[in-house]
Amino acid sequence: MIKSHIGTIIIAIAVVISAFLIARSFASRSKTNDVLSVTGLGEESFTSDLIVWQASFSASGYELPEASNQLESTRSKIKKYLTGKGVPAEDIVFSAVDIQKQFSSNYDDQGRYVSSTFSGYSLSQTLRVESKEVDKIEKISREVTEIISQGIELTSNPPDYYYTKLAELKIKMIENATKDAKERAEKVAKNAGSSLGSLKSASTGIIQITAKNSAEEYSWGGNFNTSSKLKTASITVRLNYAL
Repeated sequence: MIKSHIGTIIIAIAVVISAFLIARSFASRSKTNDVLSVTGLGEESFTSDLIVWQASFSASGYELPEASNQLESTRSKIKKYLTGKGVPAEDIVFSAVDIQKQFSSNYDDQGRYVSSTFSGYSLSQTLRVESKEVDKIEKISREVTEIISQGIELTSNPPDYYYTKLAELKIKMIENATKDAKERAEKVAKNAGSSLGSLKSASTGIIQITAKNSAEEYSWGGNFNTSSKLKTASITVRLNYAL
């Protein structure tokens, strides 16, 4: 009889504990579900304040000194042209000279390769201009073909555009995105007949920089457009509020 009562008591205790654990589990689940997650967007358009322009030129000759002298003459003419356009000499940076030996292929009467013969040297060099005078350098990069009249073949690359105050801009965008997210959360809570509690957590997305008014797609790792002078930057902020 005593054993029977003990068994009943143990079962009763087990039932009470199980009920307590289940109630606690439901309470915890309910508490977890009473969280509102919202995402806000911060967006700013701006004009690049730094331009980087690069171009290349070359010279060739059978003897190395001959090719070197020709390259030096071309380099001097290019520098004179650019400084004449208002580019400070210190902003014009020339790379180290790249030297390549050239060979011509020899074939027999059946078109089969036989051997190669040394045909001279090819020297090449690049120039780089980095400036905050964006409009001026942009114009020069487009008009540099004028130098062809001096017998100089200069290959001009499209300029790259940057923004030196991006860190400050990012802070402003995060502030706007946070404000946007909070306003969204307040509207959702109000429409649901509830109210916002404390902020549980917050996280920011990857900054995306695209050409202004373009159809560029966002990248998972972040987009950083350098080909356009006019850009638009955006960032998202995710807020999690208790209800």
